[in-house]
Amino acid sequence: MAVDTFIAYVGVYSSVDDAEADYKLVKQLHTEADLIDAYDAAVIERGLDGKVKITKKHETPTRVGGVAGAGFGLATGLVVALFPFAAIGGGLLAASAGGGAVLGAVAGHAAAGMSRKDLKELGEALDEGQAGLVVVGVSDMGSKIEASMKQASKIETKELKADTTKIEDDAKAGED
Repeated sequence: MAVDTFIAYVGVYSSVDDAEADYKLVKQLHTEADLIDAYDAAVIERGLDGKVKITKKHETPTRVGGVAGAGFGLATGLVVALFPFAAIGGGLLAASAGGGAVLGAVAGHAAAGMSRKDLKELGEALDEGQAGLVVVGVSDMGSKIEASMKQASKIETKELKADTTKIEDDAKAGED
């Protein structure tokens, strides 16, 4: 079992525009460093009704995002672990046919890779803002990722351990 250690960064924002601006900076950081396959990210928006939706996301294509085009990475999985009824755009994430099983596998691995206390703290941090940016990246990019999250009013960081081979296997099994 090859368990990889990642760091989850959760930025709290007063607006989706601010979160999306930092999302672009994180993406640019990884593009310039030629590490585009070394992170997952998701921008979330909390509506006036309290519902959470993912407005932008990037998944590492060499991990779960490569499973038959499912497009769910650890950042999306972490958002769903924190907010089980999160939506992408206008649709509920788990509403797609095979997508629900794949997403369930990824969310389960993301949640299992952290302590309950850490998950609770991340969820509470995101409750403080109208928007959030969740980035799951390799640990040696940590200070650069945090520096790219310039407009966040608060940033929480937590270690996330994940067996990417097992996630890929579970995701493939969920599509059958």
